[in-house]
Amino acid sequence: MNTTTSSLGSARPMPGTYLVVLTWLFTLFNSVRVLAYLPTLLAIFSSGDSSQHSLLTWVTWVGANATMAAWLYEHNGRRLNRAIAVSGCNALMCLATSILIAAYRV
Repeated sequence: MNTTTSSLGSARPMPGTYLVVLTWLFTLFNSVRVLAYLPTLLAIFSSGDSSQHSLLTWVTWVGANATMAAWLYEHNGRRLNRAIAVSGCNALMCLATSILIAAYRV
């Protein structure tokens, strides 16, 4: 395996296959995470009770995912890619959950 030495002297893999695999793993796990919100949405909707869910936590996750998508977009030359898309989708799912929690609290 080709390695390179950073300014701190530690060896790390050269870009190439490693970055391709890392990108696909990021995309895979974050895509699955988008689907993982569905049971929470269904549980809140079915029970009509959002008291066990922290609205502050979900709104924080909206902000974290949305700003990650924006940060990636800016650092990618304002071009979309898979990482930006899945971060945006995660923000939207957190937003949907936040809206549902808030709706059952009103």
